[in-house]
Amino acid sequence: MVETYSQNANRNMRRPIVNEEIVDFMRTSLAQNTGFLKDLEDFARQENIPIIPHETVAYFRLLMQTLQPKHILEIGTAIGYSALLMAENSPQSRISTIERNPEMLGLARENLAKFDSRKQISLLEGEAMELLPDLPDDHFDFVFMDSAKSKYIVFLPEVLKKVKVGGLIVIDDIFQGGDVAKDISEIHRGQRAIYRGLQKLFDATLDNPDLTASLISMSDGLLLLRKNVDQVDLEMTEF
Repeated sequence: MVETYSQNANRNMRRPIVNEEIVDFMRTSLAQNTGFLKDLEDFARQENIPIIPHETVAYFRLLMQTLQPKHILEIGTAIGYSALLMAENSPQSRISTIERNPEMLGLARENLAKFDSRKQISLLEGEAMELLPDLPDDHFDFVFMDSAKSKYIVFLPEVLKKVKVGGLIVIDDIFQGGDVAKDISEIHRGQRAIYRGLQKLFDATLDNPDLTASLISMSDGLLLLRKNVDQVDLEMTEF
Protein backbone atom coordinates (compact mmCIF):
# COMPACT_ATOMS: atom_id res chain seq x y z
CA MET A 1 0.00 0.00 0.00
CA VAL A 2 1.21 3.50 -0.84
CA GLU A 3 0.91 5.63 2.29
CA THR A 4 2.20 9.08 1.36
CA TYR A 5 -0.86 10.69 -0.18
CA SER A 6 -3.40 8.83 1.92
CA GLN A 7 -1.88 10.53 4.97
CA ASN A 8 -1.28 13.98 3.51
CA ALA A 9 -3.88 14.41 0.77
CA ASN A 10 -4.82 17.93 -0.31
CA ARG A 11 -8.57 17.49 -0.77
CA ASN A 12 -9.01 20.83 -2.54
CA MET A 13 -7.46 19.69 -5.80
CA ARG A 14 -9.99 16.82 -5.96
CA ARG A 15 -12.79 19.39 -6.32
CA PRO A 16 -13.11 20.15 -10.05
CA ILE A 17 -14.19 23.71 -10.73
CA VAL A 18 -16.16 22.78 -13.88
CA ASN A 19 -19.76 21.52 -13.83
CA GLU A 20 -19.77 17.84 -12.78
CA GLU A 21 -21.74 16.73 -15.84
CA ILE A 22 -19.20 18.37 -18.15
CA VAL A 23 -16.30 16.83 -16.20
CA ASP A 24 -17.90 13.41 -16.58
CA PHE A 25 -18.49 14.03 -20.29
CA MET A 26 -14.83 14.97 -20.85
CA ARG A 27 -13.51 12.06 -18.85
CA THR A 28 -15.65 9.47 -20.60
CA SER A 29 -15.72 10.85 -24.15
CA LEU A 30 -12.06 11.65 -24.77
CA ALA A 31 -9.83 8.80 -25.98
CA GLN A 32 -8.88 6.60 -23.06
CA ASN A 33 -5.42 5.43 -22.06
CA THR A 34 -4.30 1.99 -23.12
CA GLY A 35 -1.40 -0.29 -22.20
CA PHE A 36 0.98 0.71 -19.42
CA LEU A 37 -0.48 4.23 -19.08
CA LYS A 38 -3.88 2.69 -18.31
CA ASP A 39 -2.25 0.38 -15.78
CA LEU A 40 -0.47 3.30 -14.08
CA GLU A 41 -3.68 5.34 -14.08
CA ASP A 42 -5.58 2.47 -12.42
CA PHE A 43 -2.81 2.01 -9.84
CA ALA A 44 -2.81 5.69 -8.95
CA ARG A 45 -6.59 5.76 -8.49
CA GLN A 46 -6.48 2.62 -6.36
CA GLU A 47 -3.72 3.99 -4.12
CA ASN A 48 -5.12 7.55 -3.86
CA ILE A 49 -2.06 9.04 -5.59
CA PRO A 50 -2.92 12.34 -7.32
CA ILE A 51 -2.18 12.27 -11.04
CA ILE A 52 -3.45 14.54 -13.78
CA PRO A 53 -7.10 13.76 -14.58
CA HIS A 54 -8.19 12.46 -17.94
CA GLU A 55 -9.20 15.78 -19.49
CA THR A 56 -5.70 17.07 -18.71
CA VAL A 57 -4.20 13.89 -20.15
CA ALA A 58 -5.98 14.62 -23.44
CA TYR A 59 -4.78 18.24 -23.34
CA PHE A 60 -1.19 17.12 -22.79
CA ARG A 61 -1.43 14.70 -25.71
CA LEU A 62 -2.43 17.64 -27.90
CA LEU A 63 0.33 19.90 -26.51
CA MET A 64 3.07 17.32 -26.91
CA GLN A 65 2.06 16.20 -30.39
CA THR A 66 1.76 19.81 -31.57
CA LEU A 67 4.75 21.44 -29.84
CA GLN A 68 7.16 18.46 -29.92
CA PRO A 69 9.43 20.15 -27.34
CA LYS A 70 13.08 19.11 -27.39
CA HIS A 71 13.71 19.56 -23.68
CA ILE A 72 11.07 19.20 -20.95
CA LEU A 73 11.38 19.93 -17.24
CA GLU A 74 8.90 18.51 -14.75
CA ILE A 75 8.72 19.37 -11.05
CA GLY A 76 6.79 16.64 -9.27
CA THR A 77 7.33 13.17 -10.73
CA ALA A 78 5.14 11.14 -8.35
CA ILE A 79 4.95 7.67 -9.94
CA GLY A 80 6.19 8.89 -13.34
CA TYR A 81 2.78 8.92 -15.00
CA SER A 82 2.83 12.39 -16.54
CA ALA A 83 6.49 12.11 -17.59
CA LEU A 84 5.75 8.84 -19.38
CA LEU A 85 2.64 10.37 -20.96
CA MET A 86 4.73 13.26 -22.33
CA ALA A 87 7.42 10.87 -23.57
CA GLU A 88 4.85 8.68 -25.30
CA ASN A 89 3.43 11.65 -27.22
CA SER A 90 6.71 13.44 -27.99
CA PRO A 91 9.22 10.71 -28.88
CA GLN A 92 12.10 13.13 -29.57
CA SER A 93 11.84 14.93 -26.23
CA ARG A 94 14.36 14.65 -23.42
CA ILE A 95 12.64 14.95 -20.04
CA SER A 96 14.20 15.91 -16.69
CA THR A 97 11.82 15.24 -13.81
CA ILE A 98 12.33 16.17 -10.14
CA GLU A 99 10.94 14.31 -7.12
CA ARG A 100 11.80 14.42 -3.42
CA ASN A 101 9.33 11.99 -1.81
CA PRO A 102 11.14 8.69 -1.03
CA GLU A 103 8.05 6.55 -1.53
CA MET A 104 7.27 8.17 -4.88
CA LEU A 105 10.91 7.90 -5.95
CA GLY A 106 10.83 4.15 -5.46
CA LEU A 107 7.72 3.79 -7.60
CA ALA A 108 9.01 6.21 -10.24
CA ARG A 109 12.33 4.36 -10.59
CA GLU A 110 10.45 1.10 -11.09
CA ASN A 111 8.01 2.52 -13.63
CA LEU A 112 10.65 4.38 -15.64
CA ALA A 113 12.83 1.27 -15.77
CA LYS A 114 9.88 -0.72 -17.16
CA PHE A 115 8.21 1.74 -19.48
CA ASP A 116 10.68 4.41 -20.62
CA SER A 117 11.64 2.29 -23.60
CA ARG A 118 13.47 5.09 -25.47
CA LYS A 119 15.34 6.24 -22.32
CA GLN A 120 13.97 9.76 -22.69
CA ILE A 121 13.49 10.49 -18.99
CA SER A 122 16.09 11.46 -16.37
CA LEU A 123 14.87 11.21 -12.76
CA LEU A 124 16.45 13.86 -10.52
CA GLU A 125 16.15 13.00 -6.84
CA GLY A 126 15.95 15.71 -4.19
CA GLU A 127 14.62 19.17 -3.42
CA ALA A 128 13.75 21.27 -6.45
CA MET A 129 15.48 24.41 -5.15
CA GLU A 130 18.69 22.45 -4.65
CA LEU A 131 18.58 20.82 -8.09
CA LEU A 132 17.31 23.66 -10.29
CA PRO A 133 20.48 25.83 -10.11
CA ASP A 134 22.52 22.97 -11.60
CA LEU A 135 20.34 22.68 -14.70
CA PRO A 136 21.40 24.62 -17.81
CA ASP A 137 19.94 28.10 -18.35
CA ASP A 138 17.77 28.88 -21.41
CA HIS A 139 17.47 25.16 -22.12
CA PHE A 140 13.89 23.97 -21.72
CA ASP A 141 11.05 24.46 -24.21
CA PHE A 142 8.35 23.16 -21.87
CA VAL A 143 7.94 22.97 -18.09
CA PHE A 144 5.26 21.19 -16.10
CA MET A 145 4.96 22.12 -12.42
CA ASP A 146 2.83 19.77 -10.32
CA SER A 147 4.25 19.84 -6.82
CA ALA A 148 3.70 21.72 -3.54
CA LYS A 149 1.26 24.47 -4.47
CA SER A 150 2.60 27.00 -1.97
CA LYS A 151 6.07 26.58 -3.50
CA TYR A 152 5.18 27.41 -7.10
CA ILE A 153 6.07 31.08 -6.58
CA VAL A 154 9.29 30.02 -4.85
CA PHE A 155 10.33 27.82 -7.76
CA LEU A 156 9.22 30.15 -10.55
CA PRO A 157 12.15 32.65 -10.57
CA GLU A 158 14.64 29.79 -10.92
CA VAL A 159 12.45 27.95 -13.44
CA LEU A 160 12.26 31.06 -15.63
CA LYS A 161 16.06 31.11 -15.87
CA LYS A 162 15.96 27.60 -17.30
CA VAL A 163 13.28 28.24 -19.94
CA LYS A 164 14.02 29.53 -23.43
CA VAL A 165 12.35 32.69 -24.66
CA GLY A 166 9.14 31.42 -26.21
CA GLY A 167 9.03 28.45 -23.86
CA LEU A 168 5.81 27.34 -22.16
CA ILE A 169 5.28 26.70 -18.43
CA VAL A 170 2.18 24.78 -17.32
CA ILE A 171 1.28 24.92 -13.62
CA ASP A 172 -1.31 22.51 -12.23
CA ASP A 173 -4.00 22.71 -9.51
CA ILE A 174 -4.05 26.47 -9.18
CA PHE A 175 -7.75 27.01 -8.31
CA GLN A 176 -7.84 24.77 -5.20
CA GLY A 177 -11.45 23.82 -5.70
CA GLY A 178 -12.37 27.49 -6.15
CA ASP A 179 -10.83 28.67 -2.86
CA VAL A 180 -8.42 31.07 -4.60
CA ALA A 181 -11.36 33.32 -5.50
CA LYS A 182 -12.40 33.71 -1.85
CA ASP A 183 -11.21 36.11 0.84
CA ILE A 184 -8.51 34.65 3.07
CA SER A 185 -10.88 34.88 6.06
CA GLU A 186 -12.95 32.12 4.41
CA ILE A 187 -9.98 29.79 3.96
CA HIS A 188 -9.29 27.02 6.49
CA ARG A 189 -6.17 27.88 8.46
CA GLY A 190 -4.45 24.70 7.30
CA GLN A 191 -4.81 25.80 3.67
CA ARG A 192 -3.75 29.43 4.04
CA ALA A 193 -0.08 28.85 3.12
CA ILE A 194 -1.24 27.39 -0.20
CA TYR A 195 -3.70 30.28 -0.67
CA ARG A 196 -1.03 32.92 -0.02
CA GLY A 197 1.47 31.21 -2.30
CA LEU A 198 -1.01 31.01 -5.16
CA GLN A 199 -2.12 34.62 -4.72
CA LYS A 200 1.54 35.71 -4.95
CA LEU A 201 1.87 33.57 -8.08
CA PHE A 202 -1.14 35.24 -9.71
CA ASP A 203 0.04 38.69 -8.67
CA ALA A 204 3.46 38.08 -10.22
CA THR A 205 2.30 36.56 -13.51
CA LEU A 206 -1.22 37.26 -14.72
CA ASP A 207 -0.66 40.85 -15.84
CA ASN A 208 3.11 40.70 -16.27
CA PRO A 209 4.24 42.17 -19.64
CA ASP A 210 7.26 39.85 -19.66
CA LEU A 211 4.92 36.85 -19.75
CA THR A 212 1.82 35.84 -21.66
CA ALA A 213 -0.56 34.18 -19.18
CA SER A 214 -3.72 32.14 -19.56
CA LEU A 215 -5.91 30.42 -16.98
CA ILE A 216 -7.54 27.20 -18.13
CA SER A 217 -10.65 26.05 -16.25
CA MET A 218 -9.83 22.37 -16.59
CA SER A 219 -9.98 20.02 -13.58
CA ASP A 220 -8.60 22.14 -10.68
CA GLY A 221 -7.20 24.74 -13.06
CA LEU A 222 -4.05 25.24 -15.11
CA LEU A 223 -1.93 28.38 -15.37
CA LEU A 224 -0.07 28.67 -18.70
CA LEU A 225 2.86 31.07 -18.99
CA ARG A 226 4.87 31.93 -22.10
CA LYS A 227 8.28 33.48 -21.45
CA ASN A 228 8.49 36.55 -23.68
CA VAL A 229 11.84 38.08 -22.71
CA ASP A 230 15.17 36.81 -21.46
CA GLN A 231 14.98 38.52 -18.05
CA VAL A 232 11.51 38.30 -16.54
CA ASP A 233 10.71 40.80 -13.79
CA LEU A 234 8.50 39.25 -11.11
CA GLU A 235 6.99 41.89 -8.86
CA MET A 236 4.93 40.63 -5.94
CA THR A 237 2.82 42.14 -3.19
CA GLU A 238 2.39 40.58 0.22
CA PHE A 239 -0.71 38.57 1.21
